[in-house]
Amino acid sequence: MSATVVHSGKLSHLEDRWDDNVARGMDEPELLRYRSNLLGSDLRITNFGGGNTSSKIEMTDPLTRGRVEVLWVKGSGGDLGSIRRSGFATLYLDKLRALESLYGGAEREDEMVGYYPLCTFGLNPVAASIDTPLHGFLPFAHVDHLHPDCGIALAAAANGRDKMEEFNRAWGHKLVWLPWQRPGFELAMMLRKAVAAAPDCDGVVLGGHGLFTWGQTQRDCYLNTITIIDHLTSFIEEHLGKKGGRVFGGRKCEPLANRRDIALEIMPYLRGRVAEQKRLIGTYTDAEDVLELVCSAQAEKLAYLGTSCPDHFVRTKIRPMYVPWDPASGTSGLRKQIAERIATYREEYAEYYRKFVEPGSPAMRDPNPTVVLIPGIGMFSFGRNKPESRVTGEFYVNAIHVMKGAGALENGAVASRVPQCGSDALAQAFEVYSNYVALPAAEAFRIEYWALEEAKLRRQPAEKELSRQIALVVGGGSGIGREVALLAAERGAHVVVADRDHASAVKVAEELKPLAGKEGAVALPVDIRSRDSIREAVRLTVEQFGGLDMLINTAALFPSSPTGVISDAQWALTLEVNVTANFLLVEEIGKLLREQGLTGSIVLTSSANAVVPKRGSEAYDVSKAALSHLIRELAVSQAPKVRVNGISPATVVKGSTMFPRDRVMASLRKYGIASEETMSDEDLRSRLAAFYAERTLTHQPIDPRTCAEAILFLAGPKAPCTTGHLIPVDGGLTEAFLR
Repeated sequence: MSATVVHSGKLSHLEDRWDDNVARGMDEPELLRYRSNLLGSDLRITNFGGGNTSSKIEMTDPLTRGRVEVLWVKGSGGDLGSIRRSGFATLYLDKLRALESLYGGAEREDEMVGYYPLCTFGLNPVAASIDTPLHGFLPFAHVDHLHPDCGIALAAAANGRDKMEEFNRAWGHKLVWLPWQRPGFELAMMLRKAVAAAPDCDGVVLGGHGLFTWGQTQRDCYLNTITIIDHLTSFIEEHLGKKGGRVFGGRKCEPLANRRDIALEIMPYLRGRVAEQKRLIGTYTDAEDVLELVCSAQAEKLAYLGTSCPDHFVRTKIRPMYVPWDPASGTSGLRKQIAERIATYREEYAEYYRKFVEPGSPAMRDPNPTVVLIPGIGMFSFGRNKPESRVTGEFYVNAIHVMKGAGALENGAVASRVPQCGSDALAQAFEVYSNYVALPAAEAFRIEYWALEEAKLRRQPAEKELSRQIALVVGGGSGIGREVALLAAERGAHVVVADRDHASAVKVAEELKPLAGKEGAVALPVDIRSRDSIREAVRLTVEQFGGLDMLINTAALFPSSPTGVISDAQWALTLEVNVTANFLLVEEIGKLLREQGLTGSIVLTSSANAVVPKRGSEAYDVSKAALSHLIRELAVSQAPKVRVNGISPATVVKGSTMFPRDRVMASLRKYGIASEETMSDEDLRSRLAAFYAERTLTHQPIDPRTCAEAILFLAGPKAPCTTGHLIPVDGGLTEAFLR
């Protein structure tokens, strides 16, 4: 069968991003990668991780050396925008198609997935997705299966089939319609049959699901796909224009002028409620299309119906949580509404699970919502990391576009049976509101708790010790703080690097990104002597990640002068930075931690000097002695949810901003250690560190990384019963042994 391709001389909404100069010289697998990346680069075409692409490519069999046709198809769990050649599964096409003889019908279609590895071409370890047969049984060389908002709006409209025919007539296309069927082998059989019955069709609309398009060359496939999506977008836009801007039943309330302030105030409380079972990272948006829904008359009803496309609700769950807040009740009223709604959400989710669970179903997952809608404010989305929380929100924005588009297609007529119904059993299950057809709860459960989806989850890498945690590292621009930030990122934490020297904090945050991901580390300025500066740092942390789990402060001041005499102003400043600022930090950040209601941890940095009296460092030593006791006092005041501990290192020279060259030289002279002015800073510091090490039992210089290890032991999950404690990291400094 030859593929019908519609070429457009002009696109109204999308861009033709294909560059012949780039594509020239690529082989077919690389062209498939290129085509996939182009499609995945535009969220209007497909969402993150959604959809799949394929090519049927003639290759040399590594065993027989004969030529065979191989299906290259996006591997399970891949993302089109970032996929590489190595991300595609490869299967012998004839072996895949031969599986039809083993097919036992829809009730046994899951068994077919177990045969896909037996069809693998070469030693390719990439797992084939459940959509593999949808591509393999189509007769076209290159196939795209995508979830553009405009396409799903048509697929999720109660009059979708009629509107598809209207679209075909208006735009010269020949799309065909398939009713809803869960992805898998049965849908592959239905898809093949539909295309065979309409040999000149140029695409297939899957009811409630998405769009299939194709082409005989990589270029034609890409162009056919973006042309149809562009034309569908125009079709939807025309219908929206006829609505005169009135969508979702019109406005019920107006967006609040101070919505972002309220959102950042309430977000830690909200995070604490949705993360009771597992920590989650949050994202807030007040984008225009989000506000259009949450402030509308139909928002609560549409939210309760949930989404239609499987790719959407796998991330957004069966439905978002809508909070019917009256701004007149203030933020205290909002907290009350959140608490009431989340209790109801959990009960309904548990009932949803009980109603549809089968003997082989996975255990019930976290019953808390991942998307929360609040009128006047916007949308909060949550995930195990920052990218996932952002993408979850993006998926619900896709769902908003779908509901909006389906509503725009409404023409007043009400069908007795929606075209998404593929069987009498489903005829009464689909719910319709404002021309939008939501996926039935039973079908949603069959996908959310599908054994194949569970297998995909289990293939994901194991989480790290500090995954899902948010760490604020004050003094993170250098020394011990930098090492804490690096180690926390290595262990999976989301890290906020805060420092008075913002440039240093930015530099460290960039160092963290290969470990924490591009969205897993941020830098911000802070002056811990100022409550306002601390509050702004808290605000920015919440804005970035939704809350906080651990605070580490390594910032401190060691006063010095050329004469060795400390002025009254230096004395006061030392106590302000080393004692009072720690109190301010914990007092302000403790409010956030209590608001969340989750367990949290704080680690402050004292010193062995707190218990070792000596000449010339009175201001520093006294401040650290006060801090050591303050740690115990704070452990009492922050209990029971928040643990407060500290470390007491001996002198840390390496990487410390408290040891500028002039102080190092003065110390070397003081102790009679030979040095030369021509020596580098690093050599001078090494000599001083070696001298200090010889005074300890272990003769080991105190390394910032060693201090970081102790800090994160106290801050992390391995010390849940430790609070009010200080761990010495001093190499065995006998003068610091407690009496």
